Amino acid sequence: MFRATLRLRVAAGFAVLGVAVSLALGGWLHLASRDLEQRLIDEALGAELEDYLARLSRNPDSLPPDTATLRGYVQRPDGDDGAVPPALRDLPAGRYTLDLDGVSFRVAVHEGPNGTLVMLHNRSQVTHREERFALILLLGMALATLVSAAGGWWLAGRVIAPVRELAERVRAREPLGEDGAGGRSDPSATDGVRLPNDEVGELAQTIEGYMRQLRAFVERERAFVSNASHELRTPLAVIQGAVEVLQADSRLDERTLRRVDRIGRATRGMTDLTTALLMLAREGHASPPSGCAVDAVLAEVVELYRPLVLHKPVALECVVDAHPVLAVERPLLAIALGNLVRNACAYTEQGRVVATLDATGVRVDDTGPGIPAEELGCLFEQDPGCRRRVRGEGIGLPLVKRIADHQGWRVSVASLPGQGTSFRLDFLSGPTDVAPVRAF
Repeated sequence: MFRATLRLRVAAGFAVLGVAVSLALGGWLHLASRDLEQRLIDEALGAELEDYLARLSRNPDSLPPDTATLRGYVQRPDGDDGAVPPALRDLPAGRYTLDLDGVSFRVAVHEGPNGTLVMLHNRSQVTHREERFALILLLGMALATLVSAAGGWWLAGRVIAPVRELAERVRAREPLGEDGAGGRSDPSATDGVRLPNDEVGELAQTIEGYMRQLRAFVERERAFVSNASHELRTPLAVIQGAVEVLQADSRLDERTLRRVDRIGRATRGMTDLTTALLMLAREGHASPPSGCAVDAVLAEVVELYRPLVLHKPVALECVVDAHPVLAVERPLLAIALGNLVRNACAYTEQGRVVATLDATGVRVDDTGPGIPAEELGCLFEQDPGCRRRVRGEGIGLPLVKRIADHQGWRVSVASLPGQGTSFRLDFLSGPTDVAPVRAF
């Protein structure tokens, strides 16, 4: 939707105001000029009537005036109408505007003892002057509108210049510097910046205060994530070391070894999750990630969550049709694929779960109960109010969406209730969409 800028809206307001004032003033001038012309004509007709009546009193046979603009007729009491046109006969005394043979006349009728005197004034020249005056008024209105718009544009530029300067100042700064520690774009650094003592200055101070609070919040969040990651890595490393020692102990039976292996896989998954969350909390990486083989990570993920279907009539399969290598940190890819496989295994009670890798992405299909159409829009949302509408309130699918957005990938879902659900993670940029469900 098009939305005009503040400067354009102010200029348009001035233009509308100019049109309104010009219309009011031009209309008033036009009406005033017509009334003045009519008054002048009526005065001229009155003067001619008085002059002719005076001549009639001295000479009853005196002829009425007959010029280019004035014409007179006399209807005498004896019935001699002096060739009065039919449209002028039997008119009562007064002033009229009539058209005779396509020409507009102003008519004055006077009744006296010597008969009825009709005096006409040709309005052709007056009408021509009125048309020229109306044209001049229209041109003046158009000029006034343009001047008003130009003046509004110039004045709006002067008025919103402080706002534009404030916007440029805010745009030039970022919530945090490039190194994540404030640096040159620290929004709290207002030394040497003189703010105007007006509404714009008050707005600038409000923005500065808000950005300081935002920076403090981001720094606290980063410190928490960094500290939590550091504190979690130590016990996880201890657990992983103990698992490796137990796996090397030949005195353990096969059942115990399976349990130790499960502990080891869960520990690696927790380590990957901690590392992935820390990476997502950072603004960037110190160096580009090295190549990561997707087939190896997918195979590891499938084996990690295979225990979820050991006691159910569900077959978990991994199909590799290609061997793409991505420039992504392995923990991020492992968490994204792991959450998709884990969800499919957790909600499928019978049938199959198939993770298929091709050259452009990974697809996870299951034969679970499916997802109602009204819940599909909330699967990837982190809003608690939205998440309560769907099964589970963890961070699994929202985390997949966050990782996909972070890497420029595309995650899509489609589901048919009672037939199954299909998730696909494409390693190509694009919006979240819906794909057809794979039939087993």
